[in-house]
Amino acid sequence: MRPNTALARDAGVKIGVTGGVVTDMRMRTLSHGNVWAAGDCVQTVNRVSAAPVHVPLGTHANKQGRVAGINIAGGYATFPGVVGTAVTRVCSLEVARTGLREAEAERAGLRFVSTLTESTTRAGYFPGTRPITIKMIAEKRSGRLLGAQIVGEEGAAKRIDVLATAIWNAMTVEEVSGLDLSYAPPFAPVWDPVLIAARKSWDAVELDVRADYTPQP
Repeated sequence: MRPNTALARDAGVKIGVTGGVVTDMRMRTLSHGNVWAAGDCVQTVNRVSAAPVHVPLGTHANKQGRVAGINIAGGYATFPGVVGTAVTRVCSLEVARTGLREAEAERAGLRFVSTLTESTTRAGYFPGTRPITIKMIAEKRSGRLLGAQIVGEEGAAKRIDVLATAIWNAMTVEEVSGLDLSYAPPFAPVWDPVLIAARKSWDAVELDVRADYTPQP
């Protein structure tokens, strides 16, 4: 999907590297102080990599439209960027992502470790439990959560919201592993898959640090 910015381009409005209209945090175009833009036509910034991105989702469009409306009416509001959270379903398979993928982290010049964790959506003995796989990408040394992806069946994908919140607030995977998440057998194992994945990711971060400090023969 590409932004339809022909009208803006013809009017001399600045277009960014992603093909979207460039605005400030108040959704005002940088090139024209009395022109505002919001939604699928604009370029925004990824809060993890600080790179310009074009993410045409209704969630962002609604927030940006509200910000633009408040400012046009004389108020003050800002749109702080995105972390790239998205979710979909194909038949019974749920797929979700947030933050950076490995290729995006590499382009941003970030050093990272990635882990893959398999668990279940409910307590193993509870009827209807389904497999869930979580991939986490964490920054080396700091352990900051950079991105996550989830694949599973019913009850899997919306767990991405926990990780999106963690990324938004620059939490480490160690901090995520200690979150007080809800538990009941119909909804999760005693250790929620998110907590298991975060703990495994933190183990990988620590292992990488120890490897850096291990004397070479």
